[in-house]
Amino acid sequence: MLSTTVSAWLARKKIHYGWVVVVTTFLTMLATAGAMGSAGVLIQPLHQEFGWDIADISFAMAVRLVLFGLLGPFAAAFMTHFGVRRVVCSALLLIMSGIVLSFFMQEVWQLVLLWGVVIGTGTGMTALVLGATVATRWFSKRRGLVIGLMTASNATGQLVFLPLLAALSEAYGWRTALTFITGVLALAMVLVMLLMRDHPADLGLPAYGDTQPSPVPRRNQAFLTTLVSPLKTLREVSGQPVFWLLFGTFFVCGLSTNGLIQTHWISICGDFGMTAVTAAGTLAVIGVFDFLGTIGAGWLSDRFDNRWLLFWFYGLRGLSLLYLSISGFGFTELSVFAIFYGLDWVATVPPTVKLTADSFGREKAPLVFGWIFTGHQLGAATAAFGAGWLRSDYESYMPALQMAGLMCILAALAVVMLRRPATAVPAGA
Repeated sequence: MLSTTVSAWLARKKIHYGWVVVVTTFLTMLATAGAMGSAGVLIQPLHQEFGWDIADISFAMAVRLVLFGLLGPFAAAFMTHFGVRRVVCSALLLIMSGIVLSFFMQEVWQLVLLWGVVIGTGTGMTALVLGATVATRWFSKRRGLVIGLMTASNATGQLVFLPLLAALSEAYGWRTALTFITGVLALAMVLVMLLMRDHPADLGLPAYGDTQPSPVPRRNQAFLTTLVSPLKTLREVSGQPVFWLLFGTFFVCGLSTNGLIQTHWISICGDFGMTAVTAAGTLAVIGVFDFLGTIGAGWLSDRFDNRWLLFWFYGLRGLSLLYLSISGFGFTELSVFAIFYGLDWVATVPPTVKLTADSFGREKAPLVFGWIFTGHQLGAATAAFGAGWLRSDYESYMPALQMAGLMCILAALAVVMLRRPATAVPAGA
């Protein structure tokens, strides 16, 4: 296999194959995140072509976000049972099928089915849980940095594709824009098939930072047991306050990012006379600073108390949203917002993953984080639908921005209630 040849060549260069897996996962999550983020380009074109109400379109996007989150714990279980490569390839095929079939939509229920259910399920199988699984399996050291890279890929992919997609949609129609995304997804699937491996031991390697390979876990449980295992994990951790605090703060994270800004940003800016391409360009700037901020958050999470990192990240995000709601949408105001909000777009993810692993253990961490990520997407769905409803009812997105900002401030205050985990990883680990 190509992966074996590449691993042998890298070994001679003293480079761990885990970094190839990281790059492959990074590009895959970038592609699926681009598909996820393309929904923001669809709202106005679908409204204009079919006459569908923005609240109805927002409902379909909210269903997508709910499934994107709910599939997280089960995605971790499926990866354990079937293997990462098989699950990711199946998910990519599902996303591509949903996009292609959506070219022929005529009714709003078809939008809910294809973009809500089909694409929501496919993207949910390749969400942040994929990055957390790869990081915990392949890395004992520098795990925070790897999680930061994966998070940056997921979040940045939802933003950096938007200017191109908006330009293609404006010039040639939304179907052409989605055709481009389908091609990117197909390329990602080829990379996964050629280079992805499930465990370091598949290549006779230890995890990065370990000295001896860990044996590949035996698949000694039935599929039904695999399906039930996330529910058993939820029952085990649901009695622990730390789980609900991380779940609740991550709910606010999704509410104030994916659900509000990613889904509605182009429409928000359209209320102030900005074209879709210009608004998407602002999101791309946010994406660039997000890439820097999230990788930086991963580096910081290996070295500092993650509770206080979350305090600052949520607090500064809340202040940036409140600032935008009262400052106006001029060039200077948007530039300040793009920089500060972008640096903090999903900087909360690496500290949250680290706190999850420290609190619940390395083996259980992917499943527990899957449930915490469900909170994130429930928050995103709440904002995706709620902001659309507020816009339809009050003809303004400003109340949604202000509510999200205040929720972030509350999350910042809540997170300091966490106790420092007794199993916290030492600095530099």
